[in-house]
Amino acid sequence: MNDQTKPDEKLQSFAALRHPGARAYLLGAALAMMADSIEHVISYWMIFQKFESPALGGFAVIAHWLPFLLFSFWAGALADRFDPRRMIQLGMLLFIFASLGWGVLFMLDTLEMWHAVVLLIIHGFAGVFWAPAAQLLVHDIVGRENLQSAVRMMATSRTLGLLLGPALGGGIMLAIGPAYGLMLNVLIYLPLTLWLWKAPYGPKFRTGQVAAKRAVRGIADIISTIRDVSSNHTIMTMIILAGGASLFVGNAHQAQMPEFARDLGYGGNGVYYSLLLAANAAGALLAGVVLESRSLLPAHPRSACLLLILWCCTVTGFAVSSSYEISLGLLFFAGFLDLSYNSMAQTLVQLNAPVDIRGRVIGLYNMSSNGLRAFSGVTIGIGGSMIGIHWSLAFSAAALLVMALSLLAFIQSRAAVAD
Repeated sequence: MNDQTKPDEKLQSFAALRHPGARAYLLGAALAMMADSIEHVISYWMIFQKFESPALGGFAVIAHWLPFLLFSFWAGALADRFDPRRMIQLGMLLFIFASLGWGVLFMLDTLEMWHAVVLLIIHGFAGVFWAPAAQLLVHDIVGRENLQSAVRMMATSRTLGLLLGPALGGGIMLAIGPAYGLMLNVLIYLPLTLWLWKAPYGPKFRTGQVAAKRAVRGIADIISTIRDVSSNHTIMTMIILAGGASLFVGNAHQAQMPEFARDLGYGGNGVYYSLLLAANAAGALLAGVVLESRSLLPAHPRSACLLLILWCCTVTGFAVSSSYEISLGLLFFAGFLDLSYNSMAQTLVQLNAPVDIRGRVIGLYNMSSNGLRAFSGVTIGIGGSMIGIHWSLAFSAAALLVMALSLLAFIQSRAAVAD
């Protein structure tokens, strides 16, 4: 198995968008992510108004990310064995059920805390079914040659959904109320769900050698998959890279943004706080457009490590900055780097994964890159309660920097041995 991915010098700008199926798929994914974000905006606001419970707010974060840690591998294994289109549709149906559940409970004014717990868990599982199958299907749509473009464009479409979701969610809630807003939100999931029904992609449409389908087993399946890819240093370093970034920092500093805004002198101004929240997503959106327009940064393990190193330095700079303008710019640049290294790591894992267990390997990657975010609140939040949020973020980013430098040294030593 090839342990490196050579850059393709003939890559075209926005190569993935030259596939009609990819255009439809990316649009549907952007809408679904926007609907996901709208649901978060409305449901989080309403459960805060209803219960004013920090514990429930913390549980919402755990319920969102912990299912990725516990079940991503098996979601990937199911996508290997069955049609990934149906796995994505199952995820969309769970999203729809969650939105309908919130809407009905808000309309009847019968929401209890246990209802919120159940719906938050359902929403978390919806994302687990969606994520590995989505990456597997995009590989079927565009093929190996345009995979990096497709992964970047998919990350960009999701970022666009995340940017539009809060504004639309707030506007919908003001215009027609939270209950009817969530009922309307259900319709936004439908384009992707319906398109997948007859989309000519997936196992039935694959050409060439058909990989044997492995049975979905228990913990032994995870151990077997790790053993199968342990000799591929590109896959393993990218899984460690993504997991380290999620564990040490993740997006936990986003939850602490009100305190950063206050310390920067704008704690009482919602506009300045909102700009800090939006800066990261705006930088990621720009990264997708710029990198794809020039087909820049071909996927390579060393490049992914260097981008993560720059990201660590940028996050550390934000943590210690006392200037609002500088902080805003650093968050924007951090978003640019975030999409760049994450999409590159995801591409490298997919390109190097064995065909017959590609879904399982993607599941392992998602366990690491998404699941470990459940614990970033410990390194940032709990650490911040002891030494201050600025120092906890700076120390967490510095620890990640040490890990990234170690991975870079390992990759360079492997390259030297290969030469």
